Amino acid sequence: MLDTIDAVMAALRDNDARPYGRQRTVTAEELVDAADQFDDTGLRAMALLELMEAYEYDGERSKAPVVFARVLKLWDTDPGSFGEWATQQVFWRFKWVATSLLGTPDVPLASVRRWHGEMRDRYRAAGHGLQPYYAQRFHLAAHIGEDVQDAYELWAARPRTELSDCHACEVRAAASHLVRQGDDAAALEAWRPVLSGESTCAEEPYVSHAQALLPLLRQGRLDEARSSHLVGYRFARGKSGLARSVGQHIEFCALSGNEPRGLEILAENRDLFGVTGDPSGRLDFLTGVEVLVAGLARAGHGALTVSGPPGRSWTVDTLLAHLRTEADALAARFDARNGTGAVGSRRRDRLARRPLLAEPLALGVRAAAAPELAAVPVVPAVPVRETEPEPEDFAALVLRARELQLLGHPDADRLWRRIGERLTAEGEAAVTGAADADRLGTVGQLRAELAERRAHAALDREDREEGVAELRGAGDLFEREGLAGRALAARTRALVAVLVGDDSGGADAAGTARVVDWAALDAALARAEELAAAPGGPALADDDYLVVLQCRAYAAHHELVLALPEPPEEPPAEQAGRFALTVTAYREAAAARGSVRRLTVARQYAADVAARQGRITEAAEELRTVIAELEQAGQPWHTPRAYGLLGQALLQNGEQAEAVEVLHRALAAAARWADESYPFAATYLMAGHASAHLGDTGAAIRALSEAAGRFDRKGPAAAGDAARTRLQLADLLSSADRTADAVAVLESVLADAAAAGPDDRLFAQARLDLARGLYTLDEYRDAAEEYLRLAALLEGWTEDLHLRTMVAAEAAVALALADRWEAAHAARSRALAAQEQWPQTGPVSAMLRQFARLVVQREGAEGLEQALARLAEADAVRERAESAEPVADAWYLRASVHYERARAYAVADRYEEALTEADLAITAYEAGGERAETPRAEAVRLAALIEGTDLGRTSAARGRLAAAVERCRGYGLEEAAEILADLRERLAD
Repeated sequence: MLDTIDAVMAALRDNDARPYGRQRTVTAEELVDAADQFDDTGLRAMALLELMEAYEYDGERSKAPVVFARVLKLWDTDPGSFGEWATQQVFWRFKWVATSLLGTPDVPLASVRRWHGEMRDRYRAAGHGLQPYYAQRFHLAAHIGEDVQDAYELWAARPRTELSDCHACEVRAAASHLVRQGDDAAALEAWRPVLSGESTCAEEPYVSHAQALLPLLRQGRLDEARSSHLVGYRFARGKSGLARSVGQHIEFCALSGNEPRGLEILAENRDLFGVTGDPSGRLDFLTGVEVLVAGLARAGHGALTVSGPPGRSWTVDTLLAHLRTEADALAARFDARNGTGAVGSRRRDRLARRPLLAEPLALGVRAAAAPELAAVPVVPAVPVRETEPEPEDFAALVLRARELQLLGHPDADRLWRRIGERLTAEGEAAVTGAADADRLGTVGQLRAELAERRAHAALDREDREEGVAELRGAGDLFEREGLAGRALAARTRALVAVLVGDDSGGADAAGTARVVDWAALDAALARAEELAAAPGGPALADDDYLVVLQCRAYAAHHELVLALPEPPEEPPAEQAGRFALTVTAYREAAAARGSVRRLTVARQYAADVAARQGRITEAAEELRTVIAELEQAGQPWHTPRAYGLLGQALLQNGEQAEAVEVLHRALAAAARWADESYPFAATYLMAGHASAHLGDTGAAIRALSEAAGRFDRKGPAAAGDAARTRLQLADLLSSADRTADAVAVLESVLADAAAAGPDDRLFAQARLDLARGLYTLDEYRDAAEEYLRLAALLEGWTEDLHLRTMVAAEAAVALALADRWEAAHAARSRALAAQEQWPQTGPVSAMLRQFARLVVQREGAEGLEQALARLAEADAVRERAESAEPVADAWYLRASVHYERARAYAVADRYEEALTEADLAITAYEAGGERAETPRAEAVRLAALIEGTDLGRTSAARGRLAAAVERCRGYGLEEAAEILADLRERLAD
C-alpha cells in the first residue's frame, strides 16, 4: 500500500534498484501518481526525477521535457525542499532535456536554442560553469552540420565543471567528432582510455565500443574490433535506450562479412522496432539494419526470411522497402526542421558503405541464423592467383575439367560446377551438339562424372551417407556406359567413404560400426588386376588402378591409426603389416606410372603414421621431400596438406615456433589455390594451440576464432567441433583477462546447444565456465541462474557426482551476492548435504567463509553470530573430511577461517578477539610454506590494522609490519612488501 510518504519512498528505492526497461518505467509512472497524493515537494520531485531517468534509459527520451517542466515548477516554487542530490539533478538534467529536444524532429530548432539559453541563464544564476552549455551548443552544431569546428573548440577549450558529462562520455563525443572529420586514427587514440576500460560510467565503455567498430575495421585493428563487438553487444542487447548501439553492431556485422550474425542480432532485438520515443536513436537503428538487408538484397538473397517489426513475416526485400520508406521520411523530417541536409547526408553515407574486408572477420561466436549464408560468405574473396579460365565451348570445357581432375587441380571443381549448370540448362544437346562431341563420350558418362563430383563435395562436408550414395550411383552409371574401370574406381571409393572424417572408430547414423570391409577391398583389387590384364588392351586406366590402391592404403591407414598404442609401444602386427603392404604397393605403382600426385599421397600416409608413433624426425624428412617433389613437378596445389601434416608433427614434437610458420604456410597455400576441400578449420585449430604455447595470445585468439567459424561453415556435422573450439577460445580469453569476451563466446555456444548434439559433458563445462565468467563480471543474478541450470543437468549424471557439491556451493555464493538470500541458504543446505556423500571440502569451505563475510558486510555487528556460525560450519566440514582422508591444502582452509573470523570480530568492534584470530591465521599459514606467503602477508596486514588502529598499539603493529616487509622481500613479493611498508608509514603518522 502506497498510503504513506515512507511507503512511497521505499517503493522509489526499490524501483531504482530494478534494471532499466518497461517494468521500471511503468512503475515509475505509477509512483508519480502515488507521490501526488501528498503535499510534499521533495517526494514529488524525487518521483518525477525517477520517472525522467526511466524514460532516459528506456528509449522514451521524447517524454522527458514534459516531466522536467513539472520538476522546474516545483523547484521555482520551493527549492528548499530539494535535497543535495535532487538539487544537483535539477541542473544535470537540463542536458537530458536538451538532448531530447534535439533528437525529436517535431521540436522547432528555435525551441532547442531557447532551451539552451534557459540552461545558460540558470547555470549562471546558480554560479555554475558554462562548459556543459557549450557542450550542448556543439552537439547542436554537429547535428545540423553548421559551424561544427568552431562549436567544438568553444566546448573543448573550457575547463570541466561538476556538471560536465563524465570523462568517458566527453571522450566519446570528442572521438566521434574526429571520426566525422575522417581521422579514424586520431579518434581511436582519443578513445584509448575508454576502450581500455580506464575511464567508465554507467554506459561506457559499451556505447563507445559500438561507435568505434567501423574505425577499428578501417584501421585494420581487427582483434580490437572483434572484442569491441563481443563486449559492447552483450551490454546493448535488448536495451530500448541503446537502439542506436544495436544498429551499429548490426552494421558492423554487415561490413565485416558476418551477415548471419547480423540477422541473429536483428532477431534478438526485434522489439526495438516498436521503440519510438527517441526518433534520433530510432533513425540510427533503422539505418544500421538497412545496411545489412540492402547488402543481402544486392547479393541476391531478397527472398530470405528475416526478422522485422512484429505482427507479420518479412523477407529481405519487403523489410528493405519498409525501412527505406520510414527512415527516409524520418531523415527528411529532421532536415526540414534543421534547414540543412546533414542528417540525410549522413544516412546516405552509411548506406553507401560496402564490406570492408576480403574475408569474413572471425568473431568466435556462432550465428545460428540463416545457415545458408554461413556456408557461402556474402563478401567476395580477393583473387589470390590467376584462375583457370572457363572455355565457352562445351567440349573444351569438359576436356579441360578432365585434365585438371587427373592432376587434382582445385579449379577442376569450379569447371565441373559450370558443366553441371550447362547440362541442366541445355540438356543432352550440350553434349550431342558440341564440337568434338565424339571426344566427350556419352551423356551417361558425363552424368556419372558429375555424380562423382557431388560425392566429393558431400564427403568434404562430412556427409558420408550422401557421398556413398552418389559414388555408388556413379559406379552404376559408368557400368551402364561400358566403363568398367571407372565403375570399379567409384565403387571402391564408396567402400572407404564411410571412413572419411572418422578418427574414432564410431558408428553411422543407423548405429552400424564403420569397419573396413577387407573382403570387398580384396575383391576390388582382384577385379582391377583382371581388368588390367584384359586381352585387347587394358580396360582400366592407370589412374583408376591407382585409385583402387589408394583406397586400400587409406583403409589400412585408418585401421592402423585407430589401433596405435601410445609410443613407444609397438603397433599391432596385423594392422601394421597390412599398412606396410598396401602403402608399399600404392607407392611402387604410382612411381611406375609416373604419378607424382599419387606417390606423394602414399608418402604422406607413411609420414603420418611415423609421427603418430613418435618418429617425428623421420616424418618431417618425408614430408619435406613430398613438398619438394610436388613443387618440382609443378603441382604446388597439393602442398597444403603436406605442410599441414608437417606442422602437426612439429607441434607434436614441441617445436611450436616452426609449427606456427609451417601451418600458416599451409593455410596461405590452400587459400591461394582456393582448395575448398582443405581442412582449414583443423589447421587453424592447430595454429591456435601452437600460438598459445608460445604465449602469443592474440594470434591464438585469432586462430581459434577462425577455426570455430570454419567449423560452422561445414554445417551440422561439425557443430560439436565448433562448440569444443569455442570452449578452448573462451578459456584462452579468460586467461587473458578478457572475461567479457569469453562470456559472449560461451553464451553463443549454449544458445545453440542443440546443434552440437547431445554432448552433456561439453555443455556442462560450457555452463560452468559461463557461470564463473558472469560471476567474475559481477553479474551475480545471471551467474546464479546458470549454476542452477547446471545443477539440473547434473541430476541425471551417474559419474563425477562431486560436481553436484561444487556447483551447489558456487551457486549459493552467487545467489547471496545477488541478494537472493532465501535461495542462497537453500543452496547452502544442498551443498552441505552433498558434501556428506561427495566431498568437495575446498569449495564448501569457501562458500561458508564467503557467507560469513557477506553477512557482516550486510548487517554489521548484528550479523556476527550468524557469521561465526558459518565459520564454525567451515571448521566442522574440514575436520570431518580430515577424519576420513587427508585433505589437500588443509592448512589454507584452517588459516582462512581464522582470517575471516578476525574480520568478523573487527566489524563487531571486538578487537582483542579479532587480533587473536588474526595471529592464529598467521600461524596457520606457516604450514603452507612458500605458497602461503602472500595470504600470510595479508593476515599480517589485517593484524597490524587491528593492533595499531583499533587497539592503539602502534609500536607493536609497526614492529610486526617491519618484520613482515623483510620477509616478503626475502620471498620476492615486492608488491606485498610495498603495501605493508606503506601501512607502517601511515601508522607512524
